[in-house]
Amino acid sequence: MTDDKTGGSVRMTAIIGMVDEMSYKGQILARTNKLESGIMGSGIAGFLAGLLIALFMIIPFIMVVI
Repeated sequence: MTDDKTGGSVRMTAIIGMVDEMSYKGQILARTNKLESGIMGSGIAGFLAGLLIALFMIIPFIMVVI
């Protein structure tokens, strides 16, 4: 009888370890997904702002050369 309880305890410890690992990986995936969706949401605005800044820097240079 004692061996059955010990064996069950070892198995439960292994299962609990696997569940904890899966939970940890799930949290990492959720955080990564949240970060990526935030970046994609502001990506268009950032791209347009960068494009406008680049144009404002290039246009005076082009006017001087021409």
